[in-house]
Amino acid sequence: MSNQQSRTVRPGASAKPPRTLPLLGADDEGGGGGGTAACCPAIASAPLDEERAADLAKVFKALGDPVRLRLLSMIASREGGEVCVCELTPAFDLAQPTISHHLKLLRQAGLIDCERRGTWVYYWALPAALERLASVLGAPPDRVPRAGAPRRAGVTA
Repeated sequence: MSNQQSRTVRPGASAKPPRTLPLLGADDEGGGGGGTAACCPAIASAPLDEERAADLAKVFKALGDPVRLRLLSMIASREGGEVCVCELTPAFDLAQPTISHHLKLLRQAGLIDCERRGTWVYYWALPAALERLASVLGAPPDRVPRAGAPRRAGVTA
């Protein structure tokens, strides 16, 4: 599989792929499927190499804006898996072109995809990208400090 996110083309949609960032773990051997911890080790399990850190930083940058984070949440939590841009725009006190810009950045980060149907554009979250992101953020149980656990000597917050 290439470094680019494979795109599902829905009937009636353009086959032209959008510009996207590499999907987390898509370039690993056997990567590109499943979203398991084997393709994307958790941050706490091993130090990140430069390439993985750069890829993750691009995705986190896309999620670093409250509007984009809310948009992703609204799309990913939508029953039926799709939402029309006409339903997203009224939830914000922003102009429609600004919402479209934020949605474009989420698409470029490989977190969502879309399809034009007549006048409207419908968006859906890409589950594999969200699963990979969740697996990267997951910490092995033995590395998560318990509440109230004593700190090691010499370690400061």
